[in-house]
Amino acid sequence: MRLVWQLVAVMAVALAGGQAVMAVQGNHWLELVVGVATAVLAVFVYAWVVRRTERRAPVEVELRSAAPGIGLGTLIGIGLFGAVILNIAFLGDYTVNGLGTTSGAIGLVGFMAAASVTEELMFRGVLFRIIEGWTGTWIALTLTSVLFGASHLFNPNATLWGALAIAIEAGGMLTAAYIATRKLWVPIGLHFGWNLAGSAIFSTEVSGNDTPQGLLDATMSGPALITGGDFGPEGSVYSVVFCVLAAAVFMWLAHRRGHLVPLRRSARSGAAATLPR
Repeated sequence: MRLVWQLVAVMAVALAGGQAVMAVQGNHWLELVVGVATAVLAVFVYAWVVRRTERRAPVEVELRSAAPGIGLGTLIGIGLFGAVILNIAFLGDYTVNGLGTTSGAIGLVGFMAAASVTEELMFRGVLFRIIEGWTGTWIALTLTSVLFGASHLFNPNATLWGALAIAIEAGGMLTAAYIATRKLWVPIGLHFGWNLAGSAIFSTEVSGNDTPQGLLDATMSGPALITGGDFGPEGSVYSVVFCVLAAAVFMWLAHRRGHLVPLRRSARSGAAATLPR
């Protein structure tokens, strides 16, 4: 039941925050304030419901490691997305025509903050963490990555390939970041930095969501395998390659740190007892 209660609690904040952001759409400063407030509230609600349902301190969201974890993750996320765009531009399929809108970028910061935090709390904080305790690391990683990719099939310009790419690149990389650190801050920062770069900086489509324009006035054209088509660069083969490489590094770190929970029940019980559940 803890999985259900935790999911319901975080989803309630996500839905209420999403409705609030929609209500102030067009006022970009309010979008920023409401989005950031949703993100902060979601973390505190998650911590509260974990304490109530698991009778433990939610060390995966301890505040002292928040700033360095989010900062590092954000830099990595922006860097990875920048590398994708650089490769697409090298082929002539991404062109900057001039400046976009600063105000639009401000609103996108709030929207992406709310989305990245609530999604990480649900998929890595609740689903992966609890399922891992039942099945071990690798099965939980696979299952939750598939669920994460499938959740993007409901987006306006969703494609089956786009959802599969999200499952491989984002589901794998973000989960691996959590496994390596056993904190939610780096995956939150990664998720935020990636989405921030895609929307507020480079003005591309993000997960087929009809994303508004950000800082740059840019156009994308070319084969869908390279650009991601209407789904956005997350459907690009470059995104898959770069994110899989990043996931491999995180999983190597997780192995070095002894953070992998084995499948065998007796071994899993011993390993899982020392990790956030």
